[in-house]
Amino acid sequence: MKRIFFFTLTLLTLSFSVQSQEVVRWTASYNADLSQIEITATIKEGWHLYSQHIDNNVGPVPTQFSFQSSDNFQLKGAVIEPKSIQKYDENFEATLDFFEHEVVFIQKIDVFRKTILEGEVTFMVCDETMCLPPVDQPIRIELLPKNQ
Repeated sequence: MKRIFFFTLTLLTLSFSVQSQEVVRWTASYNADLSQIEITATIKEGWHLYSQHIDNNVGPVPTQFSFQSSDNFQLKGAVIEPKSIQKYDENFEATLDFFEHEVVFIQKIDVFRKTILEGEVTFMVCDETMCLPPVDQPIRIELLPKNQ
């Protein structure tokens, strides 16, 4: 019985993870001219992605970025996000910040040598009736110094 429960739980978790990845499509690129990484979330109609700047104690998981460190580059400051939609959410009984349709997050960076930046974004999406569990999405970007 325990095996059946564990197997069912595993399948359910995997299906939510796949569904979250179908709701949000992530792309990442390096803009050498502006010395920044641009991470774009394209969000399916009817869904929203939470800001990095929401209170963890309210309920939804804020979007979070993490990057592996390297001597080949230096991150400058925190990930920047545009102005979010701020609205009262009856499900969480709180005013929350989120994005719909598309959002571009910016990470300023100095690149010293050709390298690969690896990291991940943790995110959660909701629609009007339900939320999907948080998902970790890998990020991998080739970086080149400005003069190359």
